[in-house]
Amino acid sequence: MSRTQAHTSRKPVLAGICATAVLVTAAALVPGGSTAEAAGFTPPPAHAGFDYQIGGAYTPPAGVQVVSRDHTASPAAGLYNICYVNAFQAQPGAEDEWDDDLLLRDADGDVVYDTDWGEAFLDIRTAGKRERIAEKVGSWIDSCGDKGFQAVEPDNYDSYTRAGDLLDSADAQGLIKLLAERAHGDGLAIGQKNTVELAGNREANGLDFAVAEECGEWDECGDYTAEFGDRVIVVEYTAKGLSTACSEFGDTLSIVRRDLDVSPKGSSGYVRETC
Repeated sequence: MSRTQAHTSRKPVLAGICATAVLVTAAALVPGGSTAEAAGFTPPPAHAGFDYQIGGAYTPPAGVQVVSRDHTASPAAGLYNICYVNAFQAQPGAEDEWDDDLLLRDADGDVVYDTDWGEAFLDIRTAGKRERIAEKVGSWIDSCGDKGFQAVEPDNYDSYTRAGDLLDSADAQGLIKLLAERAHGDGLAIGQKNTVELAGNREANGLDFAVAEECGEWDECGDYTAEFGDRVIVVEYTAKGLSTACSEFGDTLSIVRRDLDVSPKGSSGYVRETC
C-alpha cells in the first residue's frame, strides 16, 4: 500500500465540454457544498469523525462518519466512503500491469522508482500518456462509484517532487484534471492528496477537498484551509503532529492519528487516536 506525505514519501470517459464547465463552477464553491451537490457529487462532511483504512478494512470505531479505503475493498455501510487509488505510481511489484512505455525511465532506459516504497513512477510527461494512464486509473474510479463510494483519493499527486528533474508540476496537474473529470462524471468528489504547493490551483484542477498527511507535524494545515476551507482531512502519524493539529484545528477539521503502516485494527502495530 502506497501513500505519500508532506516532505517525506511513505507509503489506483472524460466529461464533455458542458460537464467540464459545470465541474469548474462546482469546484469553486465546494466549501459551501450546495453547488457541488447540485452537480451530482458531495464532498465529505466537514469536522466529521474520520478513519484512515487504506492498509486494510475493519469495522469503523464508534463516532466515525467518514472512512477512506483502498479501491479493492468495499465501502463501509452507512458512512461516507472515500476510495483510495494509487494514481501516479505503480504498486510495488505491479510494473507488469502497466504498458512498458508508461513507466518512467531515465536516460539509460531504466525504470525510475520511488525508492522509499519500491514503486515505479508513471510517465506523465505527455498528453497522450496521461490520457492512457487516466483511462486505466479511471476504470478503478468507475469501480469505486459502482461499489458505492462517494469520493476518490488519488495518491502520489506529488510524485513529481521525488522524480528528480524528469517530471514537473504541469505534468501532475495535467493528469489530476483528467481524473477529476472522470470522478465527477461518476458522481464522485475528488480529493487533493498532500501536494500543498499546488493547493492554490485546486479550482482549476477540479479538486473538492484535501487529504493532508502530517500538516500538523509540518505546520501546513493552514495552507490547506486557506484554499479548501474546512474541507480538509488531516492524517497524523506522531503524537506531536496530532497535538499540533488538534490544538489549532480540532474544532473545524477531521483529524486522526494512525500508525505509519495504517494497520487494520487487531494488528500489533495498530494505532488510532483523535482530538
